Formats: sequence, structure tokens, C-alpha cells
Amino acid sequence: MGRPHVMVIPYPAQGHVLPLMSFSRYLASQGIQVTFVNTEFNHNRIITSLSKPSQDDHVVDGIKLVSIPDGLDEERNVPGKLSGSVLHFLPTKVEELIKTMISETSSGCGGAVISCVVADQSLGWAMEVAAKFGIRRAAFCPAAAASMVLGFSIQKLVDDGLIDYDGTPKVNKAIQLSPGMPEMETDKFVWVCLKNKDSQRNIFNLMLQNNKSIESVDWLLCNSVFELETAAFEMSPKIVPIGPIGLAHHSLEEGAKSLGSFLPEDRDCLDWLDQQIPGSVIYVAFGSFEFMGKAQLDELAAGLELTKRPVLWVTSYGHQPPIRFESDQVIVVRWAPQREVLSHRAIGCFVSHCGWNSTLEGVQNGIPFLCIPYFADQFINKAYICDVWKIGLGFEQDEGGVISRLEVKTKIDEIMRDNGEFKKRAIKIREIVMKNVVKDGISYENLNKFVNWIKSEVN
Repeated sequence: MGRPHVMVIPYPAQGHVLPLMSFSRYLASQGIQVTFVNTEFNHNRIITSLSKPSQDDHVVDGIKLVSIPDGLDEERNVPGKLSGSVLHFLPTKVEELIKTMISETSSGCGGAVISCVVADQSLGWAMEVAAKFGIRRAAFCPAAAASMVLGFSIQKLVDDGLIDYDGTPKVNKAIQLSPGMPEMETDKFVWVCLKNKDSQRNIFNLMLQNNKSIESVDWLLCNSVFELETAAFEMSPKIVPIGPIGLAHHSLEEGAKSLGSFLPEDRDCLDWLDQQIPGSVIYVAFGSFEFMGKAQLDELAAGLELTKRPVLWVTSYGHQPPIRFESDQVIVVRWAPQREVLSHRAIGCFVSHCGWNSTLEGVQNGIPFLCIPYFADQFINKAYICDVWKIGLGFEQDEGGVISRLEVKTKIDEIMRDNGEFKKRAIKIREIVMKNVVKDGISYENLNKFVNWIKSEVN
């Protein structure tokens, strides 16, 4: 028989596509054929953003890129609207794609039998579609294991009177699902903090459906590290840690580094970092959704100016932040090669929204954090950073809900002090992470077992 063939299906958002693309590149490096399924909108953005387009736009770095429609227009950047499309529109399109691929294979028109479907854990329906065709299944969680454990605990939260049947909190309090796990505030649960009933309903229903769908998967993979989340993994032993998946392949070819990115990366900022004093630069990046109002942007910019330190600020979509700096101490870019930025010796701290990819990338480079979470799992990640690992600080808001410029300056000064207690702890956490991705490490061994399982069907 031929090579094993894996179909990979991410949730259609940047923070989900990137880790699953890293995972796909790892599989491809192990001799596995990969078909990566994006929505048409995201597929086109990825192709456009490539710094060095391949001769075949549909095969990049050994991965075949295919696309399906998402049924959305301008609403796709609204998380609740996107989750509605994911729940009601995409399942049919994925089923049609698999049928077409099976038909092409059986009629001798090319292609290979699909050995396994690896789908984002938040796409439980993809597991059901794969099961219809008798295809083996693996779910991939691009978030912390604690986020998954929260989803698995929904029925208990209802039974304990903490949330209603639609996910609405009945009380506002901080809870711990088990000792050692981060505290979670009921009014900031993954599905709640969008403050929008339609969005809440879509995301909550998606999570309920996922809980049922992934019961029958062969593997439940998680882009995390056992020692970082021991309590969460012990609560749900079926979850298999394989992270950080971005460290699974160290040699990245030039031009493929941005594979999976929706925007072209500004690599000039790396040259600017080369000119800075080691540990001096404040890196500011909040992911792919704009969420700050102008008043908060003004205060953040003013606070950064007060520090009199060099700043690299990424503003991903739309408007530039209102920076009125007169020196060349600050540069603003639309999108940065974040892995390379965070591994640069010049970076001293990371002002972040605490998305899980950013959290892992900061952690694996021993970078202290300043946290401004705004929705979904980011509050859980902030609790890990500040309360469990103790490698970062949050900001206090004023009575108007704004973080003041003085608060920004004070917290940055505290985190970047020369005696560096935060930095020392961050280095220790980095050592734990790196131990897991080398030979005999837990993540390394789990990845090996998964690859051997994929190959077992064709040998």
C-alpha cells in the first residue's frame, strides 16, 4: 500500500489554523501525506501571505491545501457568527469533500485513501462525518487542557447550580475544577464573556455537541505540556499532551516559516531587534482580533511611552494604534514572525491577550508576561501565567474599565526589574517545556506513538 494519508481540519480562525499547520508539517516530515482543509476565505489569505509562493499554490511544504466555502460574508470575524457557520454550514461541505476524494481514489483518478481525519477538537461534527465513512479519527485541541476540562464539566456546573442550561452563569464566583488547576470566574467562562446571547448560544451548543462527538475518537491530542497542567491531565486522562507542537520541527525552510499565517509577516522588525540591548524590548501583540477601544489604546500607548523603553507593537487588523512617539524607540508592524520575535535575545517582556499559542510561544522562550485577556480561553491562560506558574502580572482597571497609563508603566517596570524574579521563574518553566519535546520527553513520545499508529494501517 502507499503512504498513509491524513486529512486535517482546523476551526477557521488564526489561532487554530497555526498549531494545526505546525502539526501537519510535523506529520509531513514523518513521511505522511497531508491534506489541509481551510475555508475558501482563509485559504486565499494563506496563499496570498506566503513570502515565497510555491510553483503549485495548492501544495506547500509537502502539504496539499484545499478549501471549502463557509457561507459567510463580512460576519466571519465575529466569533459568535463564525461558530454558527461552523455548527450549521461546514459539516455538509466537509462530507461532500470526503465523498469526492473517496470517489476520485476508487475511480483511479489520483489521490490516496484517507487513513485518518485529524480535526480541531471544537469541530466534533467532523468526527461524526469521518465515522460515517469508517475513517479513523483524532481530535486536536489547540488550547490548554484546562479549557477542554471546563467543557467536559458543563453538566456538573449545571447540576451544581453555577450555570443555567444555556450556559448563563447563575452566580458570579471563582471556582477551581480541581486542586492545582487555575481558578475560573463563572462570568468569564469560554462561552460567556462575549456578552452576546446569540454568540453564547452558538458557542455553548458547539461545546455540548463536541463533548458527545469526541467520546468515540481514537486519539484526543492536546497542544500542551503535562507538567504545565498536571491537574487538568489527571482530571481527564484521555487527553494526550503533545505540545508545544511548534517545537516538533526545528528546521523551518525559508519561505515556509509563515505557512498558515493569514497576513504577510514583517521581517524587517527582526533587523530592528538586532540593534536593541538584550532583554530591553517590550513586545506588544494581541492576536488576530482587534478588541481595544480608542480610550484604552491611548492609555496603553501613553504608558509605553512613559517607560522610555524600546517597543515592538503588532496591530494585526485595521487601524494603527494611536502612538505619538517622537523617538525611534518604537516600531509598529501589522503582523510579525512571532516565534522568531519571542526567541530573540532583545525581548524583555510580552504584553499579550494570552491566547494559547502566544502563551506557549512566550513560555518556551522564558519570557515574562503582562496580561490583557478579553475573551474565550484567555482568562484561563492568564490564571496559569499569573497564579499557577507565576511568570506574569495582570493590570488593574480604573472605575471606567480602562487600564491607565500609570498602571501600564508601573507593571512594566515591575516585571522588567534587574533582579528578575519573574524572569527566573520563566526560565524554569522554559526548561520544563524543553524537556518534554526532546527524546524520551512525554510530548515527544506521545507524538511518536501517534505517528506509528497512523502508519500501522498501511504497513
